[in-house]
Amino acid sequence: MDADTGAGTATSTDVTDGTTDDVTDVLVVGAGPTGLVLACDLARRGIAVRIVDRSPAPPRTSRAKGPNPRSLEILDDLGVAEAVLAAGSAPLPMLKYRDRAPVAQADPWAGSAPSPDAAYDRAWLVAQWRLEEILRARLAGYGVRVELGREVVGLTQSPDAPAEAEAEAGARAEAEDGPEADAEASRVVVTFAEDRRGEGAALRARYVVGCDGAHSSVRKLLGIGFEGTTREDQVMVCGDVELAEDALDRGLWHQWFDEDGAVMLCPIPGTRTGWWFQAGPERDGRGRPLAPTADGFRRLLAHHTGLPGQALTRAELLSTYRVNVRMADRFRAGRVFLAGDAAHVHAIAGGLGMNTGIQDAFNLGWKLGEVLAGRAEPELLDTYEEERLPVAARTLDLTSERLRATLEAIRRPGGGLDSAITADTTGLGVGYRWSSLAAGRTHPDASTHPDAHTHPATVTHPTDASHPTVVTHPATVTDPTGVPHPATVTHPDARTHPHATHPAGAPLTADEGPQPGDRAPDAPCAEAATGAGTRLHRVFAGPRTTVLGFGPGSAAVLDEVAATYGGTGVRACRVYAADEDRGENRAGEQSREQGEEQSADRREGRTGAESGPPGCAVIDAEGHAAAAYGTGASARAQASAGGAASGARTGTIVVVRPDHHVGLRVPAEDARSVREYLRRLHGTGHSAARPPEQSSERSPDRFPDMVDAVRKG
Repeated sequence: MDADTGAGTATSTDVTDGTTDDVTDVLVVGAGPTGLVLACDLARRGIAVRIVDRSPAPPRTSRAKGPNPRSLEILDDLGVAEAVLAAGSAPLPMLKYRDRAPVAQADPWAGSAPSPDAAYDRAWLVAQWRLEEILRARLAGYGVRVELGREVVGLTQSPDAPAEAEAEAGARAEAEDGPEADAEASRVVVTFAEDRRGEGAALRARYVVGCDGAHSSVRKLLGIGFEGTTREDQVMVCGDVELAEDALDRGLWHQWFDEDGAVMLCPIPGTRTGWWFQAGPERDGRGRPLAPTADGFRRLLAHHTGLPGQALTRAELLSTYRVNVRMADRFRAGRVFLAGDAAHVHAIAGGLGMNTGIQDAFNLGWKLGEVLAGRAEPELLDTYEEERLPVAARTLDLTSERLRATLEAIRRPGGGLDSAITADTTGLGVGYRWSSLAAGRTHPDASTHPDAHTHPATVTHPTDASHPTVVTHPATVTDPTGVPHPATVTHPDARTHPHATHPAGAPLTADEGPQPGDRAPDAPCAEAATGAGTRLHRVFAGPRTTVLGFGPGSAAVLDEVAATYGGTGVRACRVYAADEDRGENRAGEQSREQGEEQSADRREGRTGAESGPPGCAVIDAEGHAAAAYGTGASARAQASAGGAASGARTGTIVVVRPDHHVGLRVPAEDARSVREYLRRLHGTGHSAARPPEQSSERSPDRFPDMVDAVRKG
């Protein structure tokens, strides 16, 4: 095992003089999918965000093949899912060969279909560069553009200053010198390399997020370790190639696995003759892998497929992939965070690298937004690492195990990449039951926490409970394909999987529904005001928390939520059963005109704070929402326990976080728990917002174009 700890620290780098007025709320470093998703999420919240990338032009590399179902849900929330679906294609059946002859065909998605609780049942094939184009266009709609050719070379902040200490320092500064001194005390100074004109620059940001890949400059400047393994001698060569028309059937993903190597060719959606090319590399006389070249690709093609080398007419974006399994020691240092490949890199099997990064961004974005808006305390940001580090650790194990399974499978004729795909790789089962934001759950001990089998160092949680952990990185053996073969991954405790069980390991029953920390299920329903079809995830969409109310007893809580938090990042939504009397619109529910306006917002892609009123109501015509959330059984139990007179008072409240995870699930009469939970996430309501003179949010004076863009969606 080796470590990539980088060089330098965040507090020892010189910066330009401190008089610059170049300031922002959040600086995102790195404009891949992780950084772009985070920037889009922040921009739609009205947060002043800038995003930089060291590349002089948008990268067009042959990398990830597309989002998994959970990432598609996130892209849908951001308003770009339709564009992504149009730019790509469904995953293709896999045709597998041995000694140039087809021996088996498999479609790992053949038995799947969208379900009421999950609109997306499979991953989607789309070139990463095309996905990034779509996200850049969405970001530009908010008036934010990627600043290219800007390389971060320095970060300065108070050394190892926790949020609480920074807050105290800021309070002292404000008392002595006013709000400007407070703001100055709570910023990170970021230094950039000289540009082509020979000019350097510095920028001040309240927070910085490093989304700058496995070789992250941000992580190295922070001095954060990146423990794990990289096998330099076990590699795969990749590139985008063009084949002669009709050389291969473009309706299939072709995979040749031979004893002396492999070639895989998958059509690139949106192109006529483009293919993703992956192969075991050519090697020299001493067995060392050779760098990829167009002629080398032609030789590999001819050797394994039997096609003439000349059928490969073009090869670009050539690269060498090495199986790299690493994770940062921590995901935060003061006001600087790490996300995506900057925080963790995984084996390629299962396609979870880009997807885990997108989901990091979606977890962090709403938390930064609430803190910067002054509605939540800075301690909310501690839950980013608390939730995402265990998920990343689990993903390292999962992808390594899937790689092992795949390499075992391809040793036999008929084995292929379908072995890497399981229900776990959809991302739909990932949850945070151990989180301090999972209301009503106690923090599990080290034997049940997901950290317990994966994290390479001690993890200190916000509760100050230390969880010493042990990591056993998989050993590797040589495989004919040229990629390493992980040995068995050991899990000390089967109960440590971060979803599907109670902390004590007892399985859930169907009637219980999702528990705090779980992904909130989707469900088809209809808008009560208009009758138009919609889904719960569309109700959730946008930068807000949603409070769902099931049953007549939920009405009073929803009215209180709408009155307290309307317009401040919380939406109350009444879910009516098909046969339930709806009566007149209650406070916080939409009128027909408001419902029609919201439907128009959805059609035109407005999913941010500017779309729709703070309250809504939907009809669960087919009972899918009640089934998904287990509220039917709850209502029957409450009515049975209290008699007929209490039937009208039964109900359930479910608080869904902005990232589609359940935060709280309580009987409707427990209004106190709802108040306390919302207070933690969103303050006390209308009185919680930061005064205008101290606000970090965009105002028409500071960012006129940005605000217009946000309003227009």
